[in-house]
Amino acid sequence: MVTTLLFDFGSTLDGPDYWLDRFAAQYRSVEIPITRAELDPAYQHAGAAAARARRVVERFGFAELVRMLVGQQIEFLADAGPDAVRARLQALDSRARFRVGEQITALFVDESRRGMARSRAVLARLEPRYRIGVVSNWYGNLDRVVAEAGMTKLVGAVADSARLGFAKPDPRIFQAALKLLAAAPADAAMIGDSLEKDCAPARALGLKTVWYRPSPGGDSGPANGAPDADHTIASLEELAELSL
Repeated sequence: MVTTLLFDFGSTLDGPDYWLDRFAAQYRSVEIPITRAELDPAYQHAGAAAARARRVVERFGFAELVRMLVGQQIEFLADAGPDAVRARLQALDSRARFRVGEQITALFVDESRRGMARSRAVLARLEPRYRIGVVSNWYGNLDRVVAEAGMTKLVGAVADSARLGFAKPDPRIFQAALKLLAAAPADAAMIGDSLEKDCAPARALGLKTVWYRPSPGGDSGPANGAPDADHTIASLEELAELSL
């Protein structure tokens, strides 16, 4: 019987959509025409920069983290982005470029906070029945972000890859969360948007797995049939109806 639920955070508890898709949509909303594929190198660059600055990022709240990521993305795109995007950004002076970054940051943070509020309501319904943990590839400030989201009293363990020194799909990050919750793998389920990073490694450890797939574009996994997932859901609200 499942008594413990582990959740991914980014694109799951702050979802429903994948971060890269959301960032691309927000660039387009401020008239910077870019596709998901074109933004991906800048997205990866920004994530790596935040990881290198972990000691600084640990002090950040969610908005400060997003502002840093967007700033790094824009810097990369202005130097090495697609021609149309590079030309658009290079035509802006530093103040105008900063304003664009602030617009994208505000849009992303607002959408994320709405997603966190919906997830907080789901966790509040689940918490009387389950111990709850968060397992995420993050930047070192996940405990702060969870607190900002009003989830601290609902979440008994936070496993932040930057703090632990290993990231999903490394099984040790799941084991760290389970240890904090005094839970055995057979008594736990992992809920996340990635088959590769969430479901497959958790299943290998003996956890039940729930693939969170709000839209077909959110994960590179198959549309039909997910051997590493015991269940597939399109919204977190569906968890209350699952037989785990």
